[in-house]
Amino acid sequence: NFINVSGQQFNTIHVMDDHFYEEVNEVIQREPGEGQDPEILGQLASIGIKKGQPFKPDARMQKILKEAADVAAVTVRALASRPREDMFYYYPGNGVWTTPFPGGSYQFLDKNNARYLDARAYFHFYATGITPAMVQAPYGKGSTYAVAYMDSTGNPLDGTKTYKVHVPANVPGKSFWSFTLYDNQTRAMLQTDQQFPGIDMNKKDLVKNADGSYDIYFGFKAPEGKEANWLQTAPGKGWNMIWRIYGPTKPWYDRSWKIGDPEVVK
Repeated sequence: NFINVSGQQFNTIHVMDDHFYEEVNEVIQREPGEGQDPEILGQLASIGIKKGQPFKPDARMQKILKEAADVAAVTVRALASRPREDMFYYYPGNGVWTTPFPGGSYQFLDKNNARYLDARAYFHFYATGITPAMVQAPYGKGSTYAVAYMDSTGNPLDGTKTYKVHVPANVPGKSFWSFTLYDNQTRAMLQTDQQFPGIDMNKKDLVKNADGSYDIYFGFKAPEGKEANWLQTAPGKGWNMIWRIYGPTKPWYDRSWKIGDPEVVK
């Protein structure tokens, strides 16, 4: 049954409080057990989520689950917005752009086969799908993602301020590049008066600098004369952005080409 949802508004946001466990229980009840990781099923069973059985935590367990959800929510938001370890940064000590794939593994494994638990939590909190092509594709294939929650001074991106990101010439991508804005609270695309909170190199009226570079602006109001290269933000809302390259090539991976940090425009 194909349902056309074009132009419709509907909620795709997972809850972040203790009702999260009810969502998990619904998945476990609907899906065959063979499709789930036995380790995860065992952990869920320890808190009362078992296939074929009602999930009815008593008052004691409800208190535990509420506290666990609250702690998990703030922990994973911190992991995503301001990672402490250099391995999360594309340019450690020299830039704010982060990767949810430290070590270049879509399985979040290091060279000794240990799993980066913080990285896995960051990615699956932030994103909705995963594929090896996000990390391990050959040059000129797949895609790459860089996330910015902060400006060049290390302050969180603020919907009341205006920022500029400089995109140097000769972007190392075979297909195209783009920016997309997201709401820190919901993790969904940022809702503004613009129909789509994104801009890419295929935009017909995008203005290129004389040297082949681009300057992209972000703020509630477009700087005068920069409307074609502008994405709108929302006052009172924290936001973040993803820079994507489709078909990334060697200069992206060896860091010889560097995307600019978001800079406050005064």
